[in-house]
Amino acid sequence: MAKLKLSDRQLYALIEAVKLGEVVKPSQQAKRKAFSKYKIEGWENSKLTGIFYSIQRRLGLIDEIITELVGVSPLILDPWLRATLRVAVEVAVFRDPNEKTLQHLKGLAKFLSGRTHPYVGYYYYELLPRIISYVPKLDSEEKRLKWEYLFPEWFIVRMRALIGSEAEELLKALNETLPVSLRVNRLKTSVEEVEAYLRSKNLRFERSEKVETVIRVLDPFNPGKLMEQGLALPQEEASAVASLVLDPKPGETVVDLAAAPGGKTAHMAELMKNKGKIYAFDVDPARIKRMKDVLRWAGVEIAEIRKLDGRKAPEVLGEEIADRVLLDAPCTSDGTIAKNPELRWRLQEKNIPKVVALQKELIESAWKLLKPGGRLLYSTCSMLPEENEGVVKWFLERHDDAKLVPLNGPYDPGFLEGTMRAWPHRQGTIGFFYALIEKKR
Repeated sequence: MAKLKLSDRQLYALIEAVKLGEVVKPSQQAKRKAFSKYKIEGWENSKLTGIFYSIQRRLGLIDEIITELVGVSPLILDPWLRATLRVAVEVAVFRDPNEKTLQHLKGLAKFLSGRTHPYVGYYYYELLPRIISYVPKLDSEEKRLKWEYLFPEWFIVRMRALIGSEAEELLKALNETLPVSLRVNRLKTSVEEVEAYLRSKNLRFERSEKVETVIRVLDPFNPGKLMEQGLALPQEEASAVASLVLDPKPGETVVDLAAAPGGKTAHMAELMKNKGKIYAFDVDPARIKRMKDVLRWAGVEIAEIRKLDGRKAPEVLGEEIADRVLLDAPCTSDGTIAKNPELRWRLQEKNIPKVVALQKELIESAWKLLKPGGRLLYSTCSMLPEENEGVVKWFLERHDDAKLVPLNGPYDPGFLEGTMRAWPHRQGTIGFFYALIEKKR
């Protein structure tokens, strides 16, 4: 394979894109801005785009290497130095640069001196030979998996403890790009009509075996037009299963406690045939704005949006008012990494207890809202037991009037009898957890 060849200008563009990516979100926007400044176009653009996204995917690993070489976290370094080191590590450690590219890497010392302080450029120049000769110590299975699949070591340890030798298959699946999944909105159209539309665009697709209204589009596809007409909404199969498990009926009162951006709210309204009432709670203004669009497009008439923390819902609505409550709880979202690759390095083990504390407060709030005989679905898109079986077990021990309604499919049994889990490597969807709890009469 040919060695990597990069010019000074291309390296400058990558450094500026990486630096800008820290403050401009999404990172795609930062890349565009930096690349247009350096007139990166055509084939050059696609080559550098690949390198830029590779840096984003490997960021945690790259920063670990910098920490090892420098002795401090890169987060406390000068921003220009940090971005330059990240690019240098990607090029020198993870790729095979030619001699000219290595010379250009050395030349970045001058670039840095001009952008910040001459001492910073000198420091980089002194450090570069150690970057070029860096060889990782892969002295454990966890370290090998971390280098191969790009996940924090603690996460790999957790997954191996959970599913043993299957963990490598899971990590591999989380690195694969999922096709666009659409859920057909039967308030406005039929599955057959959406399939006919996709055929007319010469797109390959397959219908989900688990959810009859979910279609996976196997070719690159922008669903914007279908969404805005409310005919279909992007939604993963595992996410659509949540509303089917809760099974709200026409005429019922339903509360969705963490509702934005509204996919499940719209699905429940469809299942209820737009009859009854859904109270949709959320606190994030941007996501609520998105939810308003989604519900308007979908033709949902029975949802009332409340910009309010779900923990306050019983004070606002009163207790025992709901036939069904959906708590798709805020979580670490590790099950969605195939959809959000940059999330992997934001996962921090120390944050889990904080997330679990919020989940426990929300499930208590959900219980207060529920009528006797009513049902609550607790779900997350996390694979960590503390956020799933742990919360449900804790909850059941506190409430004598709560009983698990056993779920026997469409996915695999959870680690607590009666609960259910979707696994990326087994079911080809996002990771998801479900527990259906009934309030005894």
